[in-house]
Amino acid sequence: MDEKVVESEGRNWYKRMSFYQIWIRSFADGNGDGIGDLYGVYDKLEYIKSLGVDGIWFSPIYPSPNADFGYDISDYKDIHPDYGDLDQFKKVLTKAHEMGLKVIMDLVVNHTSDEHPWFIESRKGKDNPYSDYYIWRDKPNNWDSLFEGKAWEYVPERGQYYLHIFAKKQPDLNMDNPKVREEVKSIMRFWLDMGVDGFREDVINFISKEEGLPDGLAFLPAAKGMSHYKDGPHIHEYLAEFRKVCEEYDCFQLGEGPMTTVKSAMKYLTGPTKSLDMMFSFDHMMADCLYTEYVHRPFSLVKLKKAFSKWQYALAGRGWNALYLENHDHPRIISRYGSEFFWRESGTMLAACYIFQRGTPFVYQGQEIGMTNIRLMSIDQYVDVSSITNYNTYHLKEDPERRLHRIHLSSRDSARTPMQWDGSENAGFSKVKPWFYVNPNYKKINVAKEEENRDSILWFYRKCLALRKSSETLIYGDYTEYFPKDKNIYMYERSLGKESYLIICSFSRLPVRAHKPEKFRGRKGELVLCNYRDGAGIAKSERALEQVEYKLAELEHRKGLLRPFETRVYRYAF
Repeated sequence: MDEKVVESEGRNWYKRMSFYQIWIRSFADGNGDGIGDLYGVYDKLEYIKSLGVDGIWFSPIYPSPNADFGYDISDYKDIHPDYGDLDQFKKVLTKAHEMGLKVIMDLVVNHTSDEHPWFIESRKGKDNPYSDYYIWRDKPNNWDSLFEGKAWEYVPERGQYYLHIFAKKQPDLNMDNPKVREEVKSIMRFWLDMGVDGFREDVINFISKEEGLPDGLAFLPAAKGMSHYKDGPHIHEYLAEFRKVCEEYDCFQLGEGPMTTVKSAMKYLTGPTKSLDMMFSFDHMMADCLYTEYVHRPFSLVKLKKAFSKWQYALAGRGWNALYLENHDHPRIISRYGSEFFWRESGTMLAACYIFQRGTPFVYQGQEIGMTNIRLMSIDQYVDVSSITNYNTYHLKEDPERRLHRIHLSSRDSARTPMQWDGSENAGFSKVKPWFYVNPNYKKINVAKEEENRDSILWFYRKCLALRKSSETLIYGDYTEYFPKDKNIYMYERSLGKESYLIICSFSRLPVRAHKPEKFRGRKGELVLCNYRDGAGIAKSERALEQVEYKLAELEHRKGLLRPFETRVYRYAF
């Protein structure tokens, strides 16, 4: 890649940035009612800025009955009263901009809440202005909902069924209706005129359904019919309309594309049908599961690396990657791809393994301090609609304890426990009982404790983000993976001109040897980052058993082996 390409890409400000995702209900309670809100966000903006990120992505903060905690919207042009009001949002937006932080909103337009005024009117009959804002049929087809049983719900008042790809309280909009598309554009302009900097567009590849809504094939669990609405016939036509709105402003668009392949993603990100700047893909989130986290299987590093590299190579010189390991829809990554035993080591290694890839990194609240999955004792304690449905629908021949174990591994609720700010009651999230359970490990894992320890996961994230920001090579350089079949080591290079960075990540709980590629043998590289103290020493453990493990690992390291979950980043000049 030459310098002209770097200069050209630099005009797209999102490429140099990193973002922090806020799922507001569990971020920080600023008004003392047990629910996270915009007052809490305002108070924590300095902390967010201190991480080294350049922007904030808000999961939905609009009015909602919370059937799917914000992704069922009843008013697109207001703020949920639990979180504040438009005036408070404007205060957050103004202060964020003054601090140099961009702000992007969630745009959820595949569906609304069934309590949205459009749907309330639409369900009344076929002779009102909102009749065709949603998808109605006299007889349902055989499609499944991804959240709750079949994808159709009968409304006696209208005498028809409406389509809901997700929860029953999330009726799908009829995007074939030009009036609906004009409503979407109006929503976009409302927030862009206020000053927001772009949108993350929820399940955006689902918004166009095949004409006639034919029956579907059951090729995935709970996904019968998906082939008739994923990447639908008019998707690029409709997104082109929305793209024109964004082109009126200095903003960017990030799409979420469930089940999207690299081939189909390229049509959204490149060429004449380009309508998005980035896309959240899901391939790398399936290294320990099959299609959904509920269908669990042992973690495979080879599968993870294959997913990473597939997207890195496909988009090289053509598009731009959105890099993430956690968000509101996935369980905590240390509990999945790392080790709670080697908590700090795996948490820091996982940070390096994705932040230095080519693309824009996203960090989810609590990820930067190594928050882990919560284990609740009963399915009745969970509130996530998909977790409850999975428990009551699949593997019913298994005993309840085994099914509950699947929920421990897979529930989205693990990503939605209150943010752990300190070791005080309620983890410093609120002065009153929070809306949801606090993870009992909050006295060990919290912001205040990690602020005091420069070897913490928190400080390592800061180091990673600062190193990336300081280097044109780590932002724009080419990506090359080495040893793709290695079951323990993920190793890749970022190169630009005469400079290269070699990122080495061990996913092993045991010491392992990592051979450097031929290109780097005989060359002395500068060790610029390591998650073990001073690049050699090891952080002390509070538990005797771990101290023994660490001492053994240190002895093995002296023999030239990587220690458990060690990561090393070398810089080379050629």
